[in-house]
Amino acid sequence: MLHPVPHPSKKRAAVLLSLSAAAAALASPVVAAPAPAPAPAPAPAAAAALRWSGCATPRYPTLQCASLKVPLDHDHPAGRQISLALTRVPHTAATSQGPLLVNPGGPGGSGRTLAGFVASALPKDVAAQYDVIGFDPRGVGRSEPALDCGAGHFKPVRPDSVPLDPATERANLERVRSFAESCQTKHADVLPYVGTVSAARDLEVLRTALGAERLSYFGYSYGTYLGAVYARLHPDRVHRLVLDSVVDPGGVWYEDNLAQDQAFDARHKSFLAWVAQYDATYHLGTDPAAVEERWYAMRTALRSAPAGGKVGPAELEDTYMPGGYYNGYWPALAEAFAAYAVREDAKPLVAAYERFGAVEPSAGNSYSVYTAVQCRDSAWPRDWNTWRADMWRTHAKAPFMTWNNAWYNAPCAFWKTEPLQTPDVTNHDLPPALLFQASEDAATPFEGAVAMHDKLAGSALVVEEGGGNHGVALSGNKCLDEKLAAYLRTGQAADAACPAQPAPKPATATRAVPPSAGGAALHGLLGFRG
Repeated sequence: MLHPVPHPSKKRAAVLLSLSAAAAALASPVVAAPAPAPAPAPAPAAAAALRWSGCATPRYPTLQCASLKVPLDHDHPAGRQISLALTRVPHTAATSQGPLLVNPGGPGGSGRTLAGFVASALPKDVAAQYDVIGFDPRGVGRSEPALDCGAGHFKPVRPDSVPLDPATERANLERVRSFAESCQTKHADVLPYVGTVSAARDLEVLRTALGAERLSYFGYSYGTYLGAVYARLHPDRVHRLVLDSVVDPGGVWYEDNLAQDQAFDARHKSFLAWVAQYDATYHLGTDPAAVEERWYAMRTALRSAPAGGKVGPAELEDTYMPGGYYNGYWPALAEAFAAYAVREDAKPLVAAYERFGAVEPSAGNSYSVYTAVQCRDSAWPRDWNTWRADMWRTHAKAPFMTWNNAWYNAPCAFWKTEPLQTPDVTNHDLPPALLFQASEDAATPFEGAVAMHDKLAGSALVVEEGGGNHGVALSGNKCLDEKLAAYLRTGQAADAACPAQPAPKPATATRAVPPSAGGAALHGLLGFRG
């Protein structure tokens, strides 16, 4: 069943009426029947004290690094051990509030650099009270073993993501089936232990190694779900809990991806309307519908003649999807669109693909972990006919990335590791948590934040009203950032709304992310798909 994504004007009205009314009105349709809570977590394996060493960078001169051994299988703590890579910016205040773990999402995102960013972005008096700790979750980055299932999986030019004929569908199915089989061949011994519950249990081992009675946690995107699962397992060990751009816990993961498809389509239309607003710059027309037609005409043209031999329809979607995460990218994307459609110059489009859409070697690791976690966390349809029917039905409403997203997740249709039952993260035993959410977020639609707010008793939801970016705290919105800082100081928060930052203005190619957009540094760390 598709999660409903209301028209933006309806969502805004609901927020303006009141957040509590929105919770009552919106939570019911999107929250699945409660699943069993996770089994009570046993005490973690005894962890040796961490040995921190300097790993400073010019930007983060006090950064330290360490590694932590954790059991591969937490139910057999004396068995095989794996390692997690950690970073830390130590507290400097005379009195500390303990560790603040930070996670950028994914699943599959590396959090080591995020520690330095968060410590430097918070007000100095707040950062001074915490040991800000980044980590690569199991399987990610410099943690060992690191997963990497299939080199070249995203090598261009891929088959068109929209399977308009049986041959195209077969080609895409072969790609995703091959990736799933490669994962099983390379990592069969690890895959049963890569998932959100295992990662959450790692955090409890980390808390013990830090010698902390309680820990604080700040997660973006998928990191909100990881934080909620940890909090459900160990509510008495949570000091502060900040969740930004919140996953719908009732849709993990198949339904959440269907909801994404509709929300990304709406956000792509917002981008095209912005392009139409600046026809004097881009010369693509003043009617958003006409601009949309030109975008899809570009997509059609690339089927037979990929730009630069690299950018076909699937790569075009990869290139423009980041605009759904962060509107600071819109000027660069609009310029590439205009160059191709108006001036018949494909070079800026290829450059935009290489900047936003091309997969770097390290992304093989992050995508492998993304797939391993999502396929393990919950049951996915195993009958491809179910996927086909759902995708065509959703594509009819939301053609921008429905099929692209389907192929990104489709290895789960062929995954051999048995899925777990999704835990219910409902929690009445936590201290007040603080949730941040942009009302027009595409990657984690607004309804998910309302559902999580309803499940976490005593939590506060702060909405960036009219905002569409994914990851909003510490991205330059003063109203949001002040509420974050106040919460980390005192633990107190209340439901609230903050105005969104202004939309970007057109910029030259040399200043493709204008300062007025804000958040460029944060979004470079969060990445996409997370």
